[in-house]
Amino acid sequence: MGWKIPPPYIKSSGTMTAMDVNPVDQARRVAHERFPDALAVILAGSTAAGRATASSDLDLAILIGDSGETRRETIRFEGRVVEFFVHTRAGLVDLFAADVAARRAVLQSLYATGLVLVDTHGEAERARALAEADLREGPPALEPQMVETKRYGLTDALDDLADASDRFERLAVAGFVLNAAADLLCDYHHAWIGGGKWLPRRLLEADDQRGTALLEGHLHLCESGDPTPMMDAVSEILDLVGGPLREGYHRTWRGVIESVSATTGR
Repeated sequence: MGWKIPPPYIKSSGTMTAMDVNPVDQARRVAHERFPDALAVILAGSTAAGRATASSDLDLAILIGDSGETRRETIRFEGRVVEFFVHTRAGLVDLFAADVAARRAVLQSLYATGLVLVDTHGEAERARALAEADLREGPPALEPQMVETKRYGLTDALDDLADASDRFERLAVAGFVLNAAADLLCDYHHAWIGGGKWLPRRLLEADDQRGTALLEGHLHLCESGDPTPMMDAVSEILDLVGGPLREGYHRTWRGVIESVSATTGR
């Protein structure tokens, strides 16, 4: 499938805003202008899903020849922010592997669910097949020792949440607790994790009931300062993975320097 480039729509007044253009057509134009020799172009995000607003950016995965370089860059085109995720074939394979190791698969979701704008000799479909295979396989499970360490860190943070009297400290601890509990719940269900706006999406996909309780508890705390519903939701998640862990926790460091802050929030 080659390029089909629509012309920009210009209003009779001679001015054009982000709302005056079809964002999918806009994505085709900017991709062709910047990457005319692309092997594949895939549009992702809200635009591909038909939910674009005037402020929505364009997320474009660009597969290029192996002589190029894998990179990410952001520009503004016709008044709209555009994010390019540019990959060589080898670079894409490496990034897919890194996303699997991180248990996120954000890039795989982009290739698997995005709107294909260009597919030269089946390159987009081959990339999509690799992405779909990773998504079907699911993320690697956390090692038991790592689950134990995360239980300990979450238990410690839950104690801090119960004791926090300063509202700013309470909010900061609650943010850590939300992420740590979501991480353990997604691992329990062998589900992908996410950050930012992807955290609630992944969390609800993994466990709608417990995920909703956790998110609503966090919202309740932010609005009222009361940590009780959130603590109840987190306690239920901890029970799934072995329960709270305080006394009895033991860890031996063997030549590997690890960041304590990654598990305890300190």
